[in-house]
Order: sequence, then C-alpha cells, then structure tokens
Amino acid sequence: MKILIVINDAPYGTEKAYNALRLANQIGKDHEDTGVRIFLMADASACAVANQKTPNGYYNIERMIKGAIKKGAQVKICGSCAEARGLKDAPLIEGTEISTLEEFTNWVVDSDKVVSF
Repeated sequence: MKILIVINDAPYGTEKAYNALRLANQIGKDHEDTGVRIFLMADASACAVANQKTPNGYYNIERMIKGAIKKGAQVKICGSCAEARGLKDAPLIEGTEISTLEEFTNWVVDSDKVVSF
C-alpha cells in the first residue's frame, strides 16, 4: 500500500504538521511494508528548512521529518510554494527535495490513500 500525506500548514503555530508527521512515523514503525510519501505545500514548505531550533521540551519538525525519512518515507516540497516564500535556495533537510505539481499529481493518482493536514 502507498499512503500520501499532504501537509499545508506551517511547521509551528498549529499542530497540523506535527500530527501529520506523528502519523507518518507511526505508519513507518508499525507497517514497514507500507510506502509513505509526504508532500509539503503552501506554508508547510518551511517544514523542510534545515537547522530548526526549538525550545527544550517542544517538538521539532526537522527531527520528525528525519525520523520519517529514516523509516523510508519520501518527502517532497512544492517548488512554486517554496519559491513564493523565498525558500527555493534555503538549506533543506537532507533527504527532502523540491518537486513539481506534476510529480504531486502523479503521487495522488498512484496512492492508495491520501490524507491531508
């Protein structure tokens, strides 16, 4: 099975990215045979920026993305969304990459389930 998780909200301020990545990491832990793909759109494109610093005791989206990648998840960022936010040339978390609407469309069509946050 292939599951696509679409994240639209900023990494901090709401818990949508946090909860989406909790889901991705739990699937990776409990269902190793399930492919997880994460597509970051709109303000969620900032989730892939490297070197995030959060206060002790506060969740860190960068660590969560790295955990998902370590469990086999693919993580792509909407190129036009990143560009609109000045992130096209920002340092990205290793294993993430800028993508296109065409690739996102292919992931949607190819997925068994799509979950949007």
